[in-house]
Amino acid sequence: MIKGKAGTVIPMEKLQRIDAYWRAANYLSVGQIYLLDNPLLTEPLAVEHIKPRLLGHWGTTPGLNFCFAHLNRIIAERDQEMIYIAGPGHGGPAAVAHAWLEGSYTEKYPDVTRDAAGMRKLFRQFSFPGGVPSHVAPETPGSIHEGGELGYALAHAYGAAFDNPELVVACIVGDGEAETGPLAASWHSNKFLDPYRDGVVLPILHLNGYKIANPTVLARIPEEELLKLMEGYGYRPHIISGDDPAAMHELTARTLDTVFDQIAEFKNGRATRLPMIILRTPKGWTGPREVDGLPVEGTWRSHQVPLSNVRGNDEYRRLLEEWMRSYRPEELFDADGRPLPEILQTVPAGPRRMSASPHANGGEILRPLALPDFRDYAVDVKTPAAQQTEPTRVLGAFLRDIIAANPRTFRLMGPDETASNRLGAVFETTDRTWNAEILPTDTDLAAGGRVMEVLSEHLCQGWLEGYLLTGRHGLFNCYEAFIHIIDAMFNQHAKWLDACHDIPWRRPVASLNYLLSSHVWRQDHNGFSHQDPGFLDVVVNKKADVVRVYLPPDANTLLSVGDHCLRSHDYVNVVVAGKQPVLDLFTMDEAIAHCTRGLGIIEWASNDAGDDPDVILACAGDVPTLETLAAAALLHEHLPELKVRVINVVDLMRLQPPSEHPHGMSDAQFDALFTPDKPVIFDFHGYPWLIHRLTYRRAGHHNIHVRGYKEEGTTTTPFDMAMLNDIDRYHLVMDVIDRVPGLGTRAAHLRQQMSDARLRARAHTREHGEDLPEIRDWTWTR
Repeated sequence: MIKGKAGTVIPMEKLQRIDAYWRAANYLSVGQIYLLDNPLLTEPLAVEHIKPRLLGHWGTTPGLNFCFAHLNRIIAERDQEMIYIAGPGHGGPAAVAHAWLEGSYTEKYPDVTRDAAGMRKLFRQFSFPGGVPSHVAPETPGSIHEGGELGYALAHAYGAAFDNPELVVACIVGDGEAETGPLAASWHSNKFLDPYRDGVVLPILHLNGYKIANPTVLARIPEEELLKLMEGYGYRPHIISGDDPAAMHELTARTLDTVFDQIAEFKNGRATRLPMIILRTPKGWTGPREVDGLPVEGTWRSHQVPLSNVRGNDEYRRLLEEWMRSYRPEELFDADGRPLPEILQTVPAGPRRMSASPHANGGEILRPLALPDFRDYAVDVKTPAAQQTEPTRVLGAFLRDIIAANPRTFRLMGPDETASNRLGAVFETTDRTWNAEILPTDTDLAAGGRVMEVLSEHLCQGWLEGYLLTGRHGLFNCYEAFIHIIDAMFNQHAKWLDACHDIPWRRPVASLNYLLSSHVWRQDHNGFSHQDPGFLDVVVNKKADVVRVYLPPDANTLLSVGDHCLRSHDYVNVVVAGKQPVLDLFTMDEAIAHCTRGLGIIEWASNDAGDDPDVILACAGDVPTLETLAAAALLHEHLPELKVRVINVVDLMRLQPPSEHPHGMSDAQFDALFTPDKPVIFDFHGYPWLIHRLTYRRAGHHNIHVRGYKEEGTTTTPFDMAMLNDIDRYHLVMDVIDRVPGLGTRAAHLRQQMSDARLRARAHTREHGEDLPEIRDWTWTR
């Protein structure tokens, strides 16, 4: 229960303790940026006490410390569950300082004790070789948001709040971050928040006026305009502004009491708008006011390190010591460096500490999904490649029942594409989340919906990241071409997961699962702008212990892959599957075996059993698999003596050696399948060079010839699209004729027939606007 406490009077003694805690956090933050030794200033600062390289960001840090100190009072007084997201994540010294003061840092890192020796280690390790990063990184207890890349704090905060009804997420939005497109869209997340089912986000827009070297937009527009902007977003804004610490402490405490009373009103259904805070403080507050005759506090000069070259400049060293002593450390720490009891009185107890909240280490509270048996949704395949099914429509029924079985721990995210991607079965059990106006003409909208659609890939990604990192599960479905919009967000999340693998106290979280549909090969009405399979290349750049890529060729393999991905932890799983009808290739038992292997020979399409193959036709992706099978059928018909092996790849990472990826095959396994000396014609869903990149270490790499997307596209028929990029069946047959030794002259007539067939197919599309029936309706008939 989120409780209100209207009319509370805050004793001056309590405000003084908050101020002391704030000064302690500021002192620890400055020490992290500058000091190697002499943490308590028991002797005058000397050259050997200063780090040789001064790294970090001071400008935003005192404001972060100020917010943290005051929020601790709210937590303690109201027994409030709360986590803290620092949008200006480069204010890393602040989060580390609080974790140390609260004791959680020492709990996670016992060698960094809460005394002078531990304080020395705390200072020395910051932005130091072998130490900890300068951002609010995974190594920092209480963090789910690094903030190195700006724009995502508020989306992460709302993702954390969904289905967490007791939780308040305090989100500091820096005024530089507030200029980004993703953050601007994130203000609208309040339209997706249900007051009863979800928690609450408290945005704190921290305006200190400057970025690295320039003023910020929201800090310079008239206050009336800023208030109207926030009111227009649907918030109740409160302004806290000033630079006098005593006055600011009193104003902030009173404002926070009002704000949390309003939050309680919202949760109890007595208010429709959530509060937010606009906090104006000087950049680099309480730091050096002037250096070399130039203003520093309150200007862009305080953004990073206000005093540089402290080792080589005696005056700067004197100013640094004066600055640190201004916090009166003797009033904050005892002679052994331990925080004084009155400082620790402001710290909440146990898991109520924001740096120790289990919500910020979501694996601690993660529960497995209740998953129905995916085999119950299987397509009945009596004859391979004889009938067609829409794979994502089949998956939609599976997802429908997952949502029903997990009404508080699973959400489906997507940018207005759930129905378009044939996942509409989910609306049989849930609605789209919507907390704004609903008209009589609307369908499938409700405050408690489990499907989250907003036409912003940034928001879908940010919400899902926040949801997963706080211990829940989900799936992000998207058009393949437009998943690129969140390339950088994927990068950041993959790096976060990779860093967490080396942090023993970080518990595994549910994997980030992408379903990419409406893909490059079936954009019949959208055309060139919707044709880009390159997200796979971006994903494969990341560490092998984090990323997985799957290209299931039919409905049953998609079900098997989907179940596997939803059970996994600490990965980014990318699944590419079409929504258009494709041939059903495998029974469910065959699909499970095929997906478990990750790749394998399609026996019924091959004729090399017991013999060495003359050529290998390999494929990955639903349309390339169709074209490969059709090419194999043509070869069997016209060159029956040719030994053809057909291999389908579901798990793209299987192509790498085990030294490069945990799923990789040994060279012996690879050579047994693909041979070291026979031509391999590989039809691939994405850009051809990705297959070369994955297989370049193999002995037979020089024999691998890849067909894939080569930036040729338009609004056209499916087969014409395949021909534009030379992945079609006729071109594959021509490739075989060109690549198999001794076949060129003997099969010259067939090669010409294949070339003529391409011309005939293209002419038909130009005249009739559709593919030839024998191509459109092709099935395996051998």
